[in-house]
Amino acid sequence: GWLDFIDDFEVSKALINKAIEFAVEKKMKMIEGPMGFTNLDKSGMLTMGFDKLATMIGLYNFEYYPQHLEKLGLVKEKEWVEYEMDFPTVLSEKLNKFSSLIAEKYKLKVLHFKNKKEIIPLIEPMFKLLDQTYNTLSTYTPISDDQIKTYKEKYFPFIDKNYVICVEDENHQLIAFAVTMPSYSRALQKAKGKLFPFGWWHFLQAGKKNDRANFYLIGIHPEYQRRGVTAIIFKEIFIRFNKMGIKFAETNPELEENKSVQALWHDYNPTNHKRRRTYSMKIKSENPDA
Repeated sequence: GWLDFIDDFEVSKALINKAIEFAVEKKMKMIEGPMGFTNLDKSGMLTMGFDKLATMIGLYNFEYYPQHLEKLGLVKEKEWVEYEMDFPTVLSEKLNKFSSLIAEKYKLKVLHFKNKKEIIPLIEPMFKLLDQTYNTLSTYTPISDDQIKTYKEKYFPFIDKNYVICVEDENHQLIAFAVTMPSYSRALQKAKGKLFPFGWWHFLQAGKKNDRANFYLIGIHPEYQRRGVTAIIFKEIFIRFNKMGIKFAETNPELEENKSVQALWHDYNPTNHKRRRTYSMKIKSENPDA
């Protein structure tokens, strides 16, 4: 789960031994962490990019953390990568033409919202698309209705309608979406992690005036993957980011094996500036038959 300790090997050893003790009691065969309860929770210990500003949904830790776990005999289980890029000031003619051709060919349309309330009916379809997009990844677990409700309540207040891109087909079915946000990292620091009494002001300012944005979620229906739909999404993101003065963009953690998502940033000269991983250890049960 959420692992914190001072730079004292005896402390980290005591914590991990307690986790092992619990695992043995429950007849588990392995421990792994740090990781949340779902794919949308914070996961992975930072192993590169300690001098970089963390995103709102990324874990941060000091450099000694992974050193302690490796000394304790834990090994790499899963790896995530993160990228940052300078956002282009000019849309390439190739992308412009290609996005128009794809939209016409498949009769697709980008939705434009007058207010945030118009996004609400699309929240559940977005999560269903996430399931369909990522269910082949080794770490993915389906999102329940209760989880959808929780994430809706947790993150919807921070969403700006201008940062949400939705694409529908001729039958008005959602086939692709992307959720981005202005970077709230500095605002969180200034607010010291609290919205009240005055933290909300820093969030408000970050939403109005910001040159950095974060990519949070992107989903594409399997029938439309590898059909160029991402060109439509990126053209719309380009138009909106330029209007809002966004000059820099940053992804959130992506599984190292998820090459299809990493390919989305290929044309923007991305820099891999952070890495994180979960560590694991096989457990020898006290019961040899377990």
